[in-house]
Amino acid sequence: MKYLFFYLLLLFCVKISFAQYTEVINSNRPGYSNSPFSIGTKVYQIESGLFYKNISNQLYYDNINEESVEFNSKAFGSDITFRTGQFFERLELSLDMIVQNEDRNYSKPLEYSDSSLGLSRLTIGAKYLVYQPKYKDKSKEIRSWKARNSFDKKRLIPAVGVYAGFNTNLLDEMHKNPEGMSPKFGIYTQNDFTDRFIFIMNFIADKMFTNEAENSYILTATYAFSEHWSTFAEHQGFFRKNIPNDYQLGAGAVYLLNSNLQIDASFRTILDERDDFTYIIGGGVSWRIDRHKDKIIQNKTDNSDSSATDKKGIFGRIGASIGGLFSGKKSNKGQDDVKEVNVKSRDLTPPVNKKANKARKKQNKQQVKQQKKIEKAERKSDKNQ
Repeated sequence: MKYLFFYLLLLFCVKISFAQYTEVINSNRPGYSNSPFSIGTKVYQIESGLFYKNISNQLYYDNINEESVEFNSKAFGSDITFRTGQFFERLELSLDMIVQNEDRNYSKPLEYSDSSLGLSRLTIGAKYLVYQPKYKDKSKEIRSWKARNSFDKKRLIPAVGVYAGFNTNLLDEMHKNPEGMSPKFGIYTQNDFTDRFIFIMNFIADKMFTNEAENSYILTATYAFSEHWSTFAEHQGFFRKNIPNDYQLGAGAVYLLNSNLQIDASFRTILDERDDFTYIIGGGVSWRIDRHKDKIIQNKTDNSDSSATDKKGIFGRIGASIGGLFSGKKSNKGQDDVKEVNVKSRDLTPPVNKKANKARKKQNKQQVKQQKKIEKAERKSDKNQ
């Protein structure tokens, strides 16, 4: 386990080379999958919605009491996710929670009813982009229509991100894990097959090292019809120790109100080995506070400042980022250090014919000599008279 955390720490320390910030809000709603990309530094985003969930038949085995439990339930609540990018462009911190009111009717081992109101999930985690592929800019291809419209095979290589978090146990009694807190890990991939069609895959290990541990995968396809409208289709599979496998199918639509605000609606159903009909209806909104500022690339003749910054190392840069987060001071150093470029002016004087210039000078000399001879002759004739 310690090697896994050490490996994740090394991934977090990789040099930043690609920006994650986008001019338009990047939300994971209304699907359950997560993109490997972060939302960008100094961006604060909330994704929230309301849902109604109807479970017609839920069956699992209770290892603590060594008995089978069966129930049906109806729940109404809100799922809320807070996301922010700090320290690095590739790093994102998140808080995921669900507040719901659920009513259950048990049929095994005894017939009785129960209800709860409170948190059913509270997870804190971090996501980091490990790899981002580079695609060709086909818009610059003007000589060949075929080359401009051909498929870029590099788009088959996905962007890859990793997630690490932990599930707190600050939940209501109905949803508490008897074994306490548990870790959660995930691998997220994304293929941008075109500018409109995106395919996302998630592989998740949740509630690890407990009797409620589950492994799952999520496959999500999204398509943008226009700058404002897009749709998605999603498939999700759950594999648990003491609960029959579940397979979910979902679909929905998203409308972009402006660059920082979007609304959504979705419907999903659960197909499991018990042949029951379980469905979830939901809708929500995603909103962000955008305080992202692009870094100015500086051209310096004196490398003393840059070398001093490099000597701080990664932990020094993290400390500087934390100090800037709370100080609220804005630095204009990047703007002051921008170097002016001296552009050479072009001489528009036409070229000179050297031979013609030389002949002209010789002709002028001869004319001067001839004029002097005439003047000398005139003076001599005046004397003789």
